[in-house]
This record gives sequence, C-alpha cells and structure tokens, in this order.
Amino acid sequence: MNTTDSRKTPSLGLSILVFVVIAACIGYGILGLGLDAHMPILVAALFAACVGFFFLRVPWTAIEEGMLTSITVALQATVILMIVGILIGTWILGGVVPGLISYGLAILNPSIFLVATLLICSIVSLATGSSWTTSGTVGIAMLGIANGLGIPAPLAAGVIISGAYFGDKMSPLSDTTNLAPAVAGSTLFDHIRAMCWTTGPSYLIVLAILAVIGTKYGSGTVDTSRVAAIQALLGGEFSISLLCLVPPILVIASAVLKVPAIPGLFVGVVAGCLMAAASGFGIADILGAAHYGYESTFAAEVAGAADEAAVMALLAEKGITIAPDLAKEVGEMISKLVNRGGMDSMMWSISLIFVALSLGGIMEACGFLEVIIGTVTKNIRKVGTLVAAVVASSVISNIFLGDQYLSLVIPGRMFKTTFEKTGLAPRMLSRTLEDAGTLTSALVPWNTCGAYQSSVLGVATLAYAPYAFLNYINPFVAILMSYLGIGIYWRNEKGEDVIARKADF
Repeated sequence: MNTTDSRKTPSLGLSILVFVVIAACIGYGILGLGLDAHMPILVAALFAACVGFFFLRVPWTAIEEGMLTSITVALQATVILMIVGILIGTWILGGVVPGLISYGLAILNPSIFLVATLLICSIVSLATGSSWTTSGTVGIAMLGIANGLGIPAPLAAGVIISGAYFGDKMSPLSDTTNLAPAVAGSTLFDHIRAMCWTTGPSYLIVLAILAVIGTKYGSGTVDTSRVAAIQALLGGEFSISLLCLVPPILVIASAVLKVPAIPGLFVGVVAGCLMAAASGFGIADILGAAHYGYESTFAAEVAGAADEAAVMALLAEKGITIAPDLAKEVGEMISKLVNRGGMDSMMWSISLIFVALSLGGIMEACGFLEVIIGTVTKNIRKVGTLVAAVVASSVISNIFLGDQYLSLVIPGRMFKTTFEKTGLAPRMLSRTLEDAGTLTSALVPWNTCGAYQSSVLGVATLAYAPYAFLNYINPFVAILMSYLGIGIYWRNEKGEDVIARKADF
C-alpha cells in the first residue's frame, strides 16, 4: 500500500470525468434499477477512491481521513435526526400532529380553496417534517376536493407540493433541514432563521398568486363530508385539543431564544410525552412510540373492517356517523399518515447521510471538488453570482444524480471552502442548498421526489411543475436578494454571524 504522500493534482478533465461517471452510476442505480440511493452512492464512492488511489497516488490514509472528517461534520445532525424521530412518535401519540391536521382542515373555505390548501399542506408538513407524507395523505384529500370544485388537477397538485415542500425545508423535523446545515457547517436553528429571509418573501408571493387565481374558482362548493370524516376519525383515535399547539410553540420559542437544537428539541419531546401521559398512555406506550413510532389503532381497524356492519359498529363506539365506504377510505389515509416516527425510522436517512458524506469526503480528499470549484468560482466577485452557482449546481445534481439528498451533499461539499474563504457565514450555504436542492427535486420527473409525487398524486411531474410556484420562485428570490445584498450573513473575526447589506466580497 502506498503510504507516502506523492499525490498528483487531478486535471479538470479527469475531475469532470469522475463526476460524470459518478452521476451515471448513481442515476442508473436509482432510476434504472429502482434501488435506494445507498448502494449506488457506495459504488460511486469506491470508484472515486480507486481513481484517487491508483491514478493520483493519494494515500489511503488521506482518503480515509477525508471520509471520516466528512462524516464527523454530520454527527450532530444524526443525533438531532434520532431526536426528531422520537419527537414525531411522541407527538403523534400525544395528539399533537393529529390536532394540527384537524385544525388545519378547519380553515378550509370554498372562496379561498387554493390558499387554504397551501396553508393546510404547509401546516401538516411543518408538523411532520415530510413532504412525501403530506402529499400522500392530506394532499390526496385536497386533490379529491379540488376535483369536486372543478379545479384542474395539475393546479391543485402544484399547490399541494408547494405547501408540502415549504414544511420540508422549514421544519426542524425534516431530514433535509438537518442535513443541509450539517454539510455546510451551520447549526439547525441558525439555518432555519436564515431561510426565513428567502422563503418568507417567496411564500408571500405564492399566496398572492393563489389568491388571484383562486377568484376564478371561488364560486364552487366543497364536499365538507370528507373533511368532517377526517376530523371525526382523528378525534376517535386521538385526544385532540388546543393544547396540541403547546409543544410546537415551545420548540419555536426555543429557536427564537437561541437554545441549542438538541435541548430545544428535547423540550418538545418532554411536552409530547406529557400530552401522551395526559391522554392515558403509560410509560411503555410512550417509550415504544419514541423508539419504534406510532401504530394506528382505531383508523386502522376502520380501514381493515371486514364489512359495512363492522365499520358501523366501530364508528358507533365512538359516536361517529359517517358513510361506511368513506370511513374506510379515510381510515386508510389516516393510518398511513400517523404510522410513522420513532428513533428507528431515522436510521434509513442516517445511513444515507453517512454514505453520501463519505463520497463527498473522498471527492474532496482526492482534489476533484477543489479543481471543479476553483474553475467555476475563479472570477466570482459578487455574493449573488456565488449563490447562483450553488443554485445551478443543486439543480444540475437533482437532474443528473436523481436524489435530493445528493443535491445537498455534493454541492455543499463543493462550495463549503469557497464560502469560508469569502467570509460568508455557513448558514448562507445551507440556506441556498435548501432553496434550490430541496425545492427543485420535485420538478424533475426522474428524480426520486418528482417520481414519487407524480405517482402518489396521479399527475405528471411536468404537468404540475408550472403550478408548484414556491419550488421555482424561491431559488430566483434567493439569487435576487443576494445580488441586492439583502439578508446576507457574514462571519466576522470573532466567529460571529452578522447581517450586513454588502453584495461584494
């Protein structure tokens, strides 16, 4: 084994070739073979390591150190993800998430259906931290209501996805919201605060657009029976009250008071446990939900009932009057929504993070990232241009790598050093990664996110893409604000992040 550091510097051509082969390997594995991203990324990492070791003579110790250093950066994020899994499990058991969904549906109004759909999906995705769960459950319900109103399915699907991905990028419970700051070297709540600068204006723009478009469909009537059925079955399984707002408020307050992410989230966990205890659950039930997640009882029984008489009997026990067919349909939807959470549920994401960061560490250790980024950023002098480069890299990653996690990890590792050298705070990089990487993933038909959304909603990706306003407006707003010097975080000599209206390096 080569133990001396006689490494060669990779050429731009070789660096691009390695990147293309990696993109092809991952893309074929995910899109062609239908695999999860883990193994294709691992194969790509082995390829990059072999090129570095055999052709560039990079010592294995340096390659291994690059991998481990990259993984070490994300250790806090993985701990946070495990806590988030515990949080979700206890919040569902304690009626927090079901309560937020129930009250969110209560704001539905025919005259503002599109705006209400955006708000409902935003609330659910903020509460669950999952765009996929939101669109696959409440999103389907909203799509059904939209069909009854005569609202085109592509328009409704685009609005659903806008709301679902708002929470996906802003919720502290989201895996991407934890991954982006881990890659960039920021912290969870610093990252969320930074995103408010770009996501807030973008969200207001989307609300205005939907308010205007919605006037065309304001004369329709909503089939409130479906909404009432969802609320009734949620109430039949969970103890729902306005107290469900307390745990989220505590977590938000912790963020505002700049409490570190881990103790801040544990405050939410404790609040969820107390609510579960107040609902009559014992210690074993609470710890079980914290570890393995929640498993639906009442809604699942309704969905799996053998016949109409069995459904009616279950509903009668709870004092609920709903048509049996509707009850079974809604019961299945609710059971899918609440059967989640727990520390174990985060292990898939954590293992993916480790593998993806290993690939990034190898690319960095062998010098491939340095060569590519050095060429791209050679003449960049403005914050806006650098942000645009990150946005472009994230979009390209979504197109060629086929997975939103990679659109955060690869550009994040590529641009991390550049942001440090220019004096920009790490939260600027993490914010931009989410503005582009997380949001545009749903707009690519062959990306795992685009494929999932199209499948679950029954609307082609390119059909709903024009109406997923937040997903493509946000990246443009991020670039524009950066050129204007608005909401720019700089890191001063004391290592503190400060906002200054300065658009040049």
